[in-house]
Amino acid sequence: MDLDTLLSFHWSVMLPEFIILGVATLLSVIDLFMKKESSRKPLAWLAGAGVLAALISIFMQLDIEVTSILYDTYRLDSFSKAFKILLLLGTLLVIVLSSNYKKEDLEENRGEFYYLLLAALLGAMMMASSADLITLFVGLELLSLSSYVMAGLERRNKRSNESAFKYIVSGGIATAITLFGMSYIFGLTGETNLFKIAENMGNLELLEHSFLIVFAFIITFAGLTFKIAAAPLHMWAPDVYEGAPVPVTAFLSVVSKTAGFVILLRVIIICFIAAPGIDKEPILLQVQPYVMVLAAATMIIGNVTALRQRNIKRMFAYSSIAQAGYILVPFVSNSSLVFELIWFYLLAYLFMNIGAFTVIQLLSSQEGSTDIGIFRGLFRRSPWLAVPMTFFVLSLAGIPITAGFIGKFGIFMGALGLDPAHYWLAAVMMATTLVSYVYYFNIIAIMFFRDSEGSKVSIPGGMAAVLAFCTASILILGVMPDLALDFFYGNFDVNEFFMQIETEVHTHDH
Repeated sequence: MDLDTLLSFHWSVMLPEFIILGVATLLSVIDLFMKKESSRKPLAWLAGAGVLAALISIFMQLDIEVTSILYDTYRLDSFSKAFKILLLLGTLLVIVLSSNYKKEDLEENRGEFYYLLLAALLGAMMMASSADLITLFVGLELLSLSSYVMAGLERRNKRSNESAFKYIVSGGIATAITLFGMSYIFGLTGETNLFKIAENMGNLELLEHSFLIVFAFIITFAGLTFKIAAAPLHMWAPDVYEGAPVPVTAFLSVVSKTAGFVILLRVIIICFIAAPGIDKEPILLQVQPYVMVLAAATMIIGNVTALRQRNIKRMFAYSSIAQAGYILVPFVSNSSLVFELIWFYLLAYLFMNIGAFTVIQLLSSQEGSTDIGIFRGLFRRSPWLAVPMTFFVLSLAGIPITAGFIGKFGIFMGALGLDPAHYWLAAVMMATTLVSYVYYFNIIAIMFFRDSEGSKVSIPGGMAAVLAFCTASILILGVMPDLALDFFYGNFDVNEFFMQIETEVHTHDH
């Protein structure tokens, strides 16, 4: 590639990525030359400023039409812009949490944490804009490798060491499975570009190998579900969530999970939308039972196992697994509604989960424990923590007037609105939601109806701002969901994604 070709690309579409890359590089250089005893707090402000600048640049790009550069390996479209907003907003809130995280053994690595966090964010953002299997995989590995290191940053904590070890071993296995599935996709189509794969999947010659197409789908889908902690590749989540520092746990539960759904949507919807299954039936219809069983198993395992957890971080790990099961339900529909349903639910999940982890961080740092007993009598000693936590838990449970209810209701009605309607999947969703009330409401009961233990909890300004922002967001979206949905429909063309595929396939045919 010569210089003229390089200069001909519209590099401005990658402005958010360039900002994150530049700030991460700057952080690593500054941290290298800072004295060991110096406070790393300025690095948090710089990292937060970089993420905020990238977020603003995304909003400035909302009016830009679909643009692809680097031979269609990077693509700025409605899909990428919508999910990058979630990724950047989640990371910004995590940075506020991490700047107030008090752990002596993390202080040594505080600077390292911030540029690893931005590196992971950069990988997730590249996944959102990738239109090629290779760049998708590079983004996935950048996110994964940074996450492995962040999970083990508390080097003197044996649980943190154990979580990092389990994470990297299980992550390596999932990566191998994903690559195995992608190798079949490449072998069948001879392409790595997602749109060219979609074109070649409709080739009549592939009808002779329809079994291999189904096999490639199942293997790739199974490998990618590791990132969202869906069954059966979910067992890493409880140990990693428990052992990792709280800000890292919050990042994995929100940003990393969002990135997991991004790559699932990118690969599965684009690559297999025109692919034939066995007996010439469309593969996305043929594999519906497989996805339904996966979603149902994830919902059941997550909610039932959470009932017996005493460690609050493990409980939220199983809650996160269950939430992944709910978000998998729209994959069964194969309609354009899949994007807004998943986007809205992930937006609501971002606020309620980061808000809950903010409270957990404040309590666990003061009490020196992550046992559920740290919530005893919280309303009497710190009502400004108990009330927001109540709203976060109610939203996770899907109680009306919260964003979580609107998200679950949309997914539930989406499952019933199909032809034929998936009644049993909707029934599993409703039954497991009722099961989740037991452990969610138990937290509320402990806060309001148990004797007070411990002293009043002091809330730093940054943490108070996160709590107020997350609480207001889930209540506003619960009462007025049109605010988010109007923004989504006004700025992101839900049909653009499918039109891109049709246009690209039509172009290549000629």
